[in-house]
Amino acid sequence: MLTKRIIPCLDIKDGRTVKGVNFVDLRDAGDPVELAAIYAQEGADELVFLDISATEEKRKTLAELVYHVGEKVNIPFTVGGGISSVEDVDILLKNGADKVSINSSAVKRPELINELVSKFGSQCIVVAIDAKRIDDQWKVHLVGGKVPTEIDLFQWAKEVEQRGAGEILFTSMDHDGTKNGFANEALAELSALVNIPVIASGGAGRISHFTDTFSEGKADAALAASIFHFKEISIKELKSVLREEGIPVRL
Repeated sequence: MLTKRIIPCLDIKDGRTVKGVNFVDLRDAGDPVELAAIYAQEGADELVFLDISATEEKRKTLAELVYHVGEKVNIPFTVGGGISSVEDVDILLKNGADKVSINSSAVKRPELINELVSKFGSQCIVVAIDAKRIDDQWKVHLVGGKVPTEIDLFQWAKEVEQRGAGEILFTSMDHDGTKNGFANEALAELSALVNIPVIASGGAGRISHFTDTFSEGKADAALAASIFHFKEISIKELKSVLREEGIPVRL
């Protein structure tokens, strides 16, 4: 049985790690290079590094920061934010990233997924999907959650898989930063629909939330930010409890 992955997420704005609630009210959470090194030592399976203002501000992800983070960690490392071309991905992978995450640019031009997969392979292309439940339907949102669309979460996830993406990172905007648990119903539906790994994001507050998203939401990995950044839960403790609950994790 494949082990479930625990992935700290570093949202970066102006070179610092930040964390908000429902994508707003950001507060400082520390130096991303230092945090990355700590998480690698503590047993994180992977890291995700998102330059959350890159798309909005029409600028590229901070390649230099990626390089410094890459120097410090020995675990797989995904980078996202403002990526819209083969050249962008090439720069990030050369600077130390193992995978890249694309979001708004993939929705605006879905062929980008095919182009990146063709050039770099599906194993390093993650498509992030930010969605919100509106009138009982999950709708995709762009530009850090600021721009709503009429695109259905599940239809888009299926297309993403068909175009060759290696993983889907699904963030429920309704759950983000609330610490009330992941969107397990939507996650379970997603996991049943696609055959590529689904990473759960948005809502982690307690250890039981991770247990629930792996058992009920059928997620392959769970991503969290503030509970790790502000030392509310340690990765070691989390993995120990998950193992006791019968959930396969790498200790």
